[in-house]
Amino acid sequence: MKNKANGWLSGLAGVMIFAGSLPATRLAVADFTPLFLTSARASLAAVAALLLLALGRQRMPQRADLFSLMVVAMGVVIGFPLLTAFALQDVSAAHSLMYLGLLPLCTAAFGVVRGERRPQPAFWLFSLAGGAVVASYALAAKESHASWQDLLTIAAVIVCGAGYAEGARVARGLGGWQTIAWALALALPVALPIAALTWPASFQAVTFSAWMGLGYVSLFSMLIGFIFWYHGLAKGGTAAVGQLQLLQPFIGFGFAALFLHESISGVMLACALAALGCVAGAKKFA
Repeated sequence: MKNKANGWLSGLAGVMIFAGSLPATRLAVADFTPLFLTSARASLAAVAALLLLALGRQRMPQRADLFSLMVVAMGVVIGFPLLTAFALQDVSAAHSLMYLGLLPLCTAAFGVVRGERRPQPAFWLFSLAGGAVVASYALAAKESHASWQDLLTIAAVIVCGAGYAEGARVARGLGGWQTIAWALALALPVALPIAALTWPASFQAVTFSAWMGLGYVSLFSMLIGFIFWYHGLAKGGTAAVGQLQLLQPFIGFGFAALFLHESISGVMLACALAALGCVAGAKKFA
């Protein structure tokens, strides 16, 4: 019971950190290209991760863990950041944040595929209800429209769910922060050359807010948040703790309002309360 409670608290800390990812990305893509932003954040986080691994004298992952770590790297280190960076060039952070409410379904589904214990049927009902709340708002939003940006965001949610579930699986044996650290290390040989090739011709026009966005997604979104998140998934269960992702869009609204000056409506708050109820129900039956 104590481990599960710690898992939920750790997972919540991770979600709160991740909630700032899309607003920070929106700030960064104003002055950086999606390719440079994605490769630079992965490279910076990988350097910090390698230092942590060396200082902690962590053991090398087993050969059996390499496939899982590659899935994590492709899903959360490369796939999700790159797809959302392209999408956020043309849509607001608030619009994209709504789709992240579908992450719990993707995470739980991939967790089941990878052999976790299957939740009770009521769990899926609450999960679908939570996802429906988020999707309904996104479709009803004034700026919502069927576009390639929406498809990119949905694809980002799918690959992120796969990375979350696979990371939670390998974290039980390898450790939470060690999992994202080794995934970053695997991505470094690819990310670093791309960062060098897409290096901006001049940094003089790069604004302070873009630098802050890059710093946030590199250290918090790409490393620190995952330390909490994978620990939470490993201790509390992928399906159960994964439902906390329903809160991510609404926490992100606060970041979007504070740093991007995007308005938060009463409908958004109502959706947040409905999502909270779904999280509580899913937790009970997970």
